[in-house]
Amino acid sequence: MQEMFNYIIQIMPQMFEGLKITLKLFAVTLVLSLPLGLLISLLRESVEKKETDNFIIKWIVKFPVRLIINIYLWVFRGTPLLLQLFFFYFGLTYIKLPNGTSIVLSMFSAAVISFVLNYSAYFAEIFRGGIIGVNKGQYEASKALGLTGVQTMRYIVVPQMLRTVIPPIANETIVLVKDTALASSIALIDLLKVAQRAVNRDMRVSAYFVAAVFYLAITLVLTFVFNFVERRLSISQKGFR
Repeated sequence: MQEMFNYIIQIMPQMFEGLKITLKLFAVTLVLSLPLGLLISLLRESVEKKETDNFIIKWIVKFPVRLIINIYLWVFRGTPLLLQLFFFYFGLTYIKLPNGTSIVLSMFSAAVISFVLNYSAYFAEIFRGGIIGVNKGQYEASKALGLTGVQTMRYIVVPQMLRTVIPPIANETIVLVKDTALASSIALIDLLKVAQRAVNRDMRVSAYFVAAVFYLAITLVLTFVFNFVERRLSISQKGFR
């Protein structure tokens, strides 16, 4: 037992370096994918067909945008994140630019692009579900008050939608923590990659145990944070009622 403890202390500096990369990838993905997902969901709702739309608005303006969004969601929700990582890190190198050079991304850049595009697609669907869940009477009331479509979304729909999407967003965020381990597949030196190297070098599985503890600690902190946010929103909603 003492020997294992000493070994864990020995590899801790390496594990912390890997943890920094994992946390950085997680934070950048979350900061970029949440607003992008919200923007996509709002844009998708704005280009939905309406009976009052004329031919130009329906087919020239809205249809192409709606088609692009639907294809994006279909591709990034319908293919594995691991495959997307391989495409952006390995696949782009086969694409030749007009000047003859290839597109070469760093491991971290490829991971960020893959994770942001993937999770934005999932967050967009979550936000869209929240928007659809807002009572239609709210839209009618906002029209009666003379609010524009943008004002209705900003002041009426989005605040109510945010209360309902916290639980699914919390679930996706915790999944994101675990999915960051996939970045090790393109040799990014994250927490899991450091653990793998330690195990292969020293033939001891203690590094995997340490990595598991780190992942569990992160998810525990996130669980407490989202539970707190959910309680606060619940209290404010009761007060609003």
